[in-house]
This record gives sequence, C-alpha cells and structure tokens, in this order.
Amino acid sequence: MLPRAATGLHRCAAAQKVLITPALTNQHVRLFTWAATLLQRRRAPTLLSPAARLTTFGQYELILPPPESLTGQVLRQTRNEVPETIQRPEYDAKGHPLVFLNRPHLKTPEEITGMRASCALAKQILDFAIGCAVPGVTTSEIDCLEYQMHGDIVNIDITVYLNGFHGDTSATVLIGDVDEKGKKLVLATEEAMEKAISICKPGVPLNEIGRLISEYAESSGFTTCPDFSGHGIGRQFHEPPMIYHFRNSDSGVMEENMIFTIEPMLCQGGAGHVKWPDNWTAVTRDGGRSAQFEHTVLITRDGVDILTSK
Repeated sequence: MLPRAATGLHRCAAAQKVLITPALTNQHVRLFTWAATLLQRRRAPTLLSPAARLTTFGQYELILPPPESLTGQVLRQTRNEVPETIQRPEYDAKGHPLVFLNRPHLKTPEEITGMRASCALAKQILDFAIGCAVPGVTTSEIDCLEYQMHGDIVNIDITVYLNGFHGDTSATVLIGDVDEKGKKLVLATEEAMEKAISICKPGVPLNEIGRLISEYAESSGFTTCPDFSGHGIGRQFHEPPMIYHFRNSDSGVMEENMIFTIEPMLCQGGAGHVKWPDNWTAVTRDGGRSAQFEHTVLITRDGVDILTSK
C-alpha cells in the first residue's frame, strides 16, 4: 500500500504534465516537529516537561530529529524523478528565483485564466494527497519526511507549475484519533484563514489580514507565527505583495486582479521556531504543535475568488 501513495500522486501530476515543486525558502517549510539546531542557531529548544506538555498542548508523540542532525551532518532529501517532457519553472536548475518583482503584478485576463488552471490542479492534487494521509503511511510517500501515527496532525502543501503559472495550496489533516486540543488548533487555523479571505476586496489594506488573524488566534488561545508569510504568486512562485499574518503596518492595498496566498500558521505555545540542519524542517522551540492552511485568492472587482477551492 505504501508505494501506491507516492506513485499515485506522481501519476496524477504526470498526467497533467505538471511539476510538483518544493518550496524555495524557509517561508514555506511545512513540517513542525521538535529539532535541535545548535550549529545553525546556536541555541536549543526550550521544551516543556512531558507532564506539562500533556496539560498545555494535549496528547501526542513528540518527534525527535535523527541522531545525525545532532552531529552536524547535513540531512539530504532525495528529489523525485520528473520526466523531461514536463515543463519546469526557470528556477528549477538553480534552486532559487531568477526574477524578482519590485511591486505587485496585476494579472491580465489571460494570466488569470492560466492561474485558474494551475490552482485547480493544485487543489486536485491536494485532495488526492489528503486521501493518502492515514495511519501507517509515511509522509515521504507524499513528498514529506516523518512517519504517520494515530494522533498526528500533518500539513500537506501542494505547489504546481502548469503552463507557466504556479498554483499553491495546503491543508492540515488529522491522522486517526487526534486529541481535542489538536482538533481545536486545526479548526481554529482553518477558520482564521477563512475569516481573512472573507474581508478581501479592492481597497482593503493588506495589513487587515494580519490584524484579523492575530485577533482570532488570540481569542482562540493560540499565537501566530510571524516568520512564515503569504505572498503574491503568478508566473513567479514568490511575488509581491508579502502577506503578513500578524499585526503590521504594511501600507499596501488590495487591487483588482491581484493574486496572492493567505496561509496563516497558528501555534499552541510560543511562536518561536528553530530549523533542522537539513535547512528545511522548521519546528516550534517549545514542542507545541502548529497547524497551517493556505488558499490562493484573486481580488475581483467587488470581492474575492478563491482559486484553489475548486
């Protein structure tokens, strides 16, 4: 059963001639487990005791980093083979963006059509991957790292590149029997995203997204992580504007035909994080759990269109 989860996901992508791309910066790291990054950050996590963690955060198994990470060895992920017939973004060879925009790019009708197709495919693949997330399946089979157990909450982030346009979406799924504190975290995170999307329309300040998410997170007993942001998206994976999910003084305003992601991350404890030596896996410093949801949205003449909801 395990190999089918991986091959099925790639068949779904290959059939559409699309490349599933890894995120390029630490703004889009999606695994939130405990880590020791003494070589990178020169500081250790401040974990609660098991008893305090159970009372404060709920019942779940803390995942520890592999032993080699504590000795300074670099952890490497094996990239999946992608057929040469599948179109690749221009940054694929270098591993970093080659084009940087100075201001938000308002999409043309043709570009919006391309974005709709890419985002619809991202949603299709996300739905398929969520169906694979069951107890006993390793997340490496769906482009992740750790072993799935009952009680886990796992974020699945899908980015696709289709006909020159990017689609980006993610969801946090419950694996088996999750405790009530974990369920509350996941539900509050999704609701925070939905509330932020609901206010989007031309003329609304971008910083209203961060204000609303922060207020809702705090009222639910959670914190927002300030280090992982939403972003403009289109022909480039990361474009202006930056979408901050915390209170901020950004002076940007939403405009018709602007496309960006909203992807709040809520944490049970503090919002501080550290990173594993693989330079990819970000984790909370106190061992509390995090959840994240993401949609790509288009600002329309009188409101908002969620491109990754279909």
